[in-house]
Amino acid sequence: MSTATPLHDPHRRHFASDNYAGVHPEILQALADANGGHQVAYGEDVYTERLQQVARRHFGDQAGIWPVWNGTGANVLSLQALLPRWGAVVCAETAHINTDENAAPERVAGLKLLTVPTPDGKLTPELIDRQAWGFGDEHRAQPAAVSITQTTELGSLYTAEQIRAVAEHAHALGLMVHLDGSRISNAAAALGTDLRSFTTDVGVDVVSLGGTKNGAMGAEAVAILNPELGDLGMPFLRKMNMQLASKMRFVAAQLIALYEGDLWFRSARQANAMAARLAAAVGGVEGVTVTQQVEANAVFAVLDRAAADRLREQYRFYDWNQATGEVRWMCAWDHTEDDVDSFVAALRAAL
Repeated sequence: MSTATPLHDPHRRHFASDNYAGVHPEILQALADANGGHQVAYGEDVYTERLQQVARRHFGDQAGIWPVWNGTGANVLSLQALLPRWGAVVCAETAHINTDENAAPERVAGLKLLTVPTPDGKLTPELIDRQAWGFGDEHRAQPAAVSITQTTELGSLYTAEQIRAVAEHAHALGLMVHLDGSRISNAAAALGTDLRSFTTDVGVDVVSLGGTKNGAMGAEAVAILNPELGDLGMPFLRKMNMQLASKMRFVAAQLIALYEGDLWFRSARQANAMAARLAAAVGGVEGVTVTQQVEANAVFAVLDRAAADRLREQYRFYDWNQATGEVRWMCAWDHTEDDVDSFVAALRAAL
């Protein structure tokens, strides 16, 4: 056991991103349990095989899962596998693939994003039609997929029926459906449902399955749900895109620890509950206006810029819209009631 002194205060928690949180102790233990001895590299290990079984329990017997390093890799691989070289993806203007992945979908996957402004980050059949046109026109990138995010970048939730409407409309147009599930566990916990009910059962073809934001050290995956798609060339695309882990057992072990039992649900439920507590507390603070309905683990608010800067002397968080003074506060699996209450007290003092 190392006796080295930590380089940071392990009791300090910020509200900038759920990626700031550490690794859940149950996942750390799973990594330790997977260590020792030898296992075949590049995914031919017993942990990656077990993960396939776990994925099928969540998404159905037809599902296949491909662990990757990070969320950008999962999204790029998913879309690259679904699209021809001339293909385009219809997505919300606020989608992570459009705003926070540094053109990786375009430059690495070689596709075009066709974005649609949305009031709440969610697509509808009507909004999809704003970009799903020009089929057969050689001068226009051909719409070939729709990508939605659950939960969205604005913290909003799709219901299962809303996703079904999107999927049915997309499929009627000949488009595939990708779901960016970086915070898919938070969505399920907020909806009080399983993962399958708003993915496989309503027509989603491919899911980017999140792990890192919900307590993993660094583990994401591409889950192919539509059996008619086969493996979409994923063995080759994953290697080409530098997302094939040599010691795959340690990526798979994290996802097994998260999804084999109910850790994924427990962790997400805690994050959501702390966001609800934070929203309720700041809703009564003069000088703070909550701007989005709080449905999962994100709180968006507008406050005086100088006050926000004073608050940042104690807590990290990010601007969402500098022009309006809107900020985003994220809650993670390890936030406690004391963390939230201390943050709100600091906010009151800053104002």
